[in-house]
Amino acid sequence: MNIYAGNLPYSLNDEELQALFAEHGEVEKATIMMDRETGRSRGFGFVIMPEESQALAAISALNGFEINGRALRINEAKPKENRPRFERSGGGGRSGGGRGGHRGGGGRRQYDDEY
Repeated sequence: MNIYAGNLPYSLNDEELQALFAEHGEVEKATIMMDRETGRSRGFGFVIMPEESQALAAISALNGFEINGRALRINEAKPKENRPRFERSGGGGRSGGGRGGHRGGGGRRQYDDEY
């Protein structure tokens, strides 16, 4: 089962997250999501536990558990396609086609041969 772990302390690393969940069963993988630009923790991650009963026990035990004054939010991860999407109303992007900038005529420019 894929588990979402949120509101994690920014100092927590993958190994510590794995150890936290390993107290409740076998952990296949534990990953904290990192900011691409800064390399810092984004404060959430995912844990994969192959045994559903152990995963449910971990969710029950760790949801609301405090680490460094932060109450963890632990629940079953939802696949991307099943999450509610932010609905945008209207716009975005450019409207209309054509070429940007000047609206001059096409073709070759005419030059005087007087030079």
